[in-house]
Amino acid sequence: MNKLAIALASAASLAIAACAEEPADNSAMDTDAAAADQMANDTTTEPGTIVEVAQGNPDFSMLVSAVTAADLGSTLSGDGPYTVFAPTNAAFEKVPKATRDELLSPAGKSDLTGILTYHVVEGATPASELTQAIEGAGEDGYEITTVNGAKLTATMEGGNVVLTDAAGNKATVTMTDVEASNGVIHAIDTVMMPS
Repeated sequence: MNKLAIALASAASLAIAACAEEPADNSAMDTDAAAADQMANDTTTEPGTIVEVAQGNPDFSMLVSAVTAADLGSTLSGDGPYTVFAPTNAAFEKVPKATRDELLSPAGKSDLTGILTYHVVEGATPASELTQAIEGAGEDGYEITTVNGAKLTATMEGGNVVLTDAAGNKATVTMTDVEASNGVIHAIDTVMMPS
């Protein structure tokens, strides 16, 4: 049972006890309530690994299936830190079904691994740092070297971070700074292709 559940159960027990018998001195009840509040405030939930966070978000179910098919789960659960530009389910649905099926098959594992590692960067880069790097890079954009060795170019368009892959395809960052214990996730609306 996690600490938050224990704190909530303790607070509930205190509330039930307070209702069951009325204390002669209200300061005793205030002290008990303050102690329960302090326990609840002291409880923080540590985020899981990148894979665990993705597994907990239904918008990343196709990504989780792809990571599993490529046997990258243990890598993305490792120490890191990593920045993952995570395609949402809607992004994967833009890829033709026949192509997705081929990539998820044993024969497509190598290509799938190359595509997925094209979405991973070493180090944890929050959105604020990425935006500063883009602004400092000038009009050509900020070049990002991914784990697979290929590059993405990050630019600002209409106030949004946009990634451009080697083929000129663009993906917009739709959600930023999803924290994980071994890095950070930024959701994107298109699957990037390394070549």
